[in-house]
Amino acid sequence: MQTLIRTVVHQNFNQSIRCFSTRKSPVRRSYLYVPSSSDKLLEKSLTVKSDIIIYDLEDSVSPASTDKENARNRLYSFFQRKDIPQPERIAVRVNDINTPFFQQDIAHILQSSSVRTLILPKIHSAQDLHYVSRHIQQTYQKYPKEIPLRIIPSIESARALWNLGSIAGWKSEHGALNGGTVSGLLFAAEDYCADTSILRTRSRLELLYTRSQIAIAAKAFGLEAIDMVCIHYKDLEYLQDECEDGRRLGFSGKATIHPTQIEIIQNTFVPTAEEILRAAKILHGMRAAHASQKGAIGLDGEMIDAPMIKQATKIIEIAKEAGLEVPQIDS
Repeated sequence: MQTLIRTVVHQNFNQSIRCFSTRKSPVRRSYLYVPSSSDKLLEKSLTVKSDIIIYDLEDSVSPASTDKENARNRLYSFFQRKDIPQPERIAVRVNDINTPFFQQDIAHILQSSSVRTLILPKIHSAQDLHYVSRHIQQTYQKYPKEIPLRIIPSIESARALWNLGSIAGWKSEHGALNGGTVSGLLFAAEDYCADTSILRTRSRLELLYTRSQIAIAAKAFGLEAIDMVCIHYKDLEYLQDECEDGRRLGFSGKATIHPTQIEIIQNTFVPTAEEILRAAKILHGMRAAHASQKGAIGLDGEMIDAPMIKQATKIIEIAKEAGLEVPQIDS
């Protein structure tokens, strides 16, 4: 009888682990912007180790029409190569929907099967996403895809923050496969500060509310939360501090403008060795507790119960996705 009880409890514990497990995609910590106006930088992107590479057609390209067109054509040709990064690592930031360049960006870039993620600047509302989705659907009628396009709106205005819930929860009227699906929220701090007259400081306190709102909205809808670029790109100690701050707020990754920032970002937006060990101890201890028909345990002076299983499970999953060592707890 005791064996049967332990078996049932063990099955229930494993079921609870599966219920708490929500991650379905590889870990994405670093998002590196690469100007599409430069052949040299496009070539260099083949060797960078960023989880995601954002090939940029917007701010890093001169606003002149000929420069925008040349960058678009250069990127389109680049995507025809056989040695480009895997599609899962490729994203493209197109131009603002209110510019004359947006429609051509969509029509040309989405012809490539390598583009799996679209970064959308200056998205202020769900209506903006519906507009984008209609153009995606028109392009996909000619060039159908088998995998939904990941859409990441860039939050960079007071209106966007005000409409954050409807942006994060947006669904395409054409369906995910034909119209794309929101997979993350990205905070563009410089544009946001310009729009709101917020004065940005090294303390980041003036952006705490905004960053917290974005991270919480992303979690509410099961999205990635991508923190702002660290503009002090030569100050790696400051970058480390900003990354740790972002992770504490709940961000899952960070945008970057320079390859030297990648390693710190990737090493920070993953659990520490201490966090992984504690999570492994929690799962081991709770499994034993449930087998003994107990709902909680004591660990290092703390009371551990069911909610801790959810957190510990996420930590172990992220660690495994990032290729980090997870210790086996036997006693």
